[in-house]
Amino acid sequence: MPPRTALVRALLAVLAALALALTTLTLGQTASATAPATAPATAPPSWELRPGTNQVEVLDATPGLELRLLHGTTPVAKGTVDSQGSLMWRQLRPGSYTVQTTDQSETVGPVRVTGMHAAPPPHAFYKTQTLNNGFGFIKTRDGTTLSANVSFPSFGSPPYPTVVEYSGYDPSNPAETTFPRLFNALGFAYVGVNIRGTGCSGGSFLPFEPVQSLDGYDAIETIAAQPWAKFHKVGMVGISYPGIEQLYVARTRPPHLSAITPLSIIDDSYRGTLWPGGILNTGFAEPWASQRAADAKPFGEGWEHGMNSPECDANQLVRLQNPDPVALIEDNPFDNKTYYQKIDPSRFVHRINVPVYLAGAWQDEQTGGHFPAFLHKFRSSPHFYATMSNGSHTESLSLGEFGRYADFLDLYVGRRVPTGLKAFVAPVLAASLTGVTGLSLPQQNDYQGMSYAKAKHLFQSQKHIRVLFEEGAAKGEPSGAPLPRFVRSFDSWPVPQRKPTRFFLRTDGRLMHSEPKHGGTSKSFSADPSALPATDYSGSSSGIWRAHPKYHWRQIPKGTGLGWITRPMKKNTVVIGGGSLDLWVKTHARDVDLEATVSDVRPNGSEVYVQTGWLRASHRRLDTKASTVLRPVHTDRRRDARDMPRGKYRKLRIEIPAFAQPFRVGDRLRITIDAPGGAKPLWAFRTIDHGQRVKIGTGRRHASSLVLSVVPGIAVPKTAPPCRSLRSQPCRTYPG
Repeated sequence: MPPRTALVRALLAVLAALALALTTLTLGQTASATAPATAPATAPPSWELRPGTNQVEVLDATPGLELRLLHGTTPVAKGTVDSQGSLMWRQLRPGSYTVQTTDQSETVGPVRVTGMHAAPPPHAFYKTQTLNNGFGFIKTRDGTTLSANVSFPSFGSPPYPTVVEYSGYDPSNPAETTFPRLFNALGFAYVGVNIRGTGCSGGSFLPFEPVQSLDGYDAIETIAAQPWAKFHKVGMVGISYPGIEQLYVARTRPPHLSAITPLSIIDDSYRGTLWPGGILNTGFAEPWASQRAADAKPFGEGWEHGMNSPECDANQLVRLQNPDPVALIEDNPFDNKTYYQKIDPSRFVHRINVPVYLAGAWQDEQTGGHFPAFLHKFRSSPHFYATMSNGSHTESLSLGEFGRYADFLDLYVGRRVPTGLKAFVAPVLAASLTGVTGLSLPQQNDYQGMSYAKAKHLFQSQKHIRVLFEEGAAKGEPSGAPLPRFVRSFDSWPVPQRKPTRFFLRTDGRLMHSEPKHGGTSKSFSADPSALPATDYSGSSSGIWRAHPKYHWRQIPKGTGLGWITRPMKKNTVVIGGGSLDLWVKTHARDVDLEATVSDVRPNGSEVYVQTGWLRASHRRLDTKASTVLRPVHTDRRRDARDMPRGKYRKLRIEIPAFAQPFRVGDRLRITIDAPGGAKPLWAFRTIDHGQRVKIGTGRRHASSLVLSVVPGIAVPKTAPPCRSLRSQPCRTYPG
């Protein structure tokens, strides 16, 4: 998920261009009542107790005070008040709670803690709140306030179609004008809301904590109740972190949420980004969590000091109760119910009941390319659209995708015929992200003269799944431009026409459709993570979005990995979807980490990167109900982890995340296996590998194979594009 500042810098150029384009077309009741002289004065409690959803906060207590929490009359926890006078308990069961000093000299409560499924407040709770153009606060059901910044378009008049961005970056920072102006330029009012415990919002922060879903519900309902919100409905926008948060909010089904547009997201918190294959992602996922923790410290983002807001200042007081997300990740190396499954989007997106537009890239260097694995689960959405392509983290905002995105917002949030404003916005946005200038928005649906009903019908009548091929190599456009060479559309995902196609790994290094006829053969290598650099890119995080990033994707040194390759293709073979590398593995080590990379070797000797998957051998146990021939799903549970049997073969299935790649006549498909590292721009891993020997079975008794999702009948341009032009698909020279 991109550092907010990096994306802002990349988008600054949008503002001036858009401005040019558009010119053309805050209890003060005094407690003065004195108790009768005959009655003793009652001392006020020494602290405030605020209950919430599975949480209790102690506020304004004496620092260092020892307190204990009782559920009914049963003590369940204890703690020490921090230097800011706060203490907090999380993950509490719904019910009645009191807090008392450990010597029982003082008790405050009881208060009632609610759960995730408690009924929301009545609509009047939201309707009585007021938000105006500019900075303000939204009150949630537990009394926590969220900072919000409202920005109206500079043209038109209220009520406006309204979009909401909700995250732990700085969407409510009034000085952050790029995204507000971006959506204002498209004719939408924009509301940026900070998640609890971030920015000027109250409460304590933990990434993707379930209570944030209910806060999001409250924010949506409050914003939609404003007189300036058209139709009293709002949509959600955002890429990466604010894209992911849309899923958490939409699962609560706010009545006045019109649609969501999650871009560049994750599907599975454990498998998708944090622990792919059971191996900790220390290159991006863990540093991202560390930075979010730093930003969520008191006044951690910096801009909060400048607000001169007593409420913003008071909202910093629970921040010392923030858990350490990095420690939480490292303390939970296996998938579990207590942490990961509570924040796993793939377990709840089936509840989302509004229209959805989703976009992402197979080679996304930040959130990864695992997201297509849950697209089929959006079964409650009445209208689900997805666009996927090769490329980077910002590809979901590329020229090839922006038109459809903007049309969706117009139709499902604005309830209007799509406007021409996107033609001004998209090229400038694309140029600022990629450095490629002089581009135009590709030809879109022509809605001119149509009624809203007809325009919506046209949009809905087209196939809902779009796959953009060879982004960066569009005919007649500069190399590396964020445009596809060709596009194919499908009715659903996975692509219905797909055919699982198996290639066997032979002892001589060939990938063949036929099974080996001889038994007992194998190939071996040393799993040495030091053989290659941890990543294949060393530039800035935003530099990778440019047209030609400088990769250093290297061949695996001899003896530290293995490779297999097909014969030249006799016909075009197009893969759309994921796959499985089914390996028979033997090692004398107790465990081993493996990385598998698919590539395309062209007749001229250029080798193009396609996709990578990972697996820790001890995580090999499959969820047999969820697994298919094309997608192994591992349980990743502690109780299922098993050491490798010394000197005996075990079958391991490595998931190859989805991709779309044409292997043309004369091309050769290649698969390599080695220790994790050296195949991704930002992702690096805390591997257990240390040079242990690994054998891969290639004979009849232990026939290892690769299964891919081949889709027949896909027409492709005859010639391959220049290797270096493809976005986020680096090239190297094949040594064979």
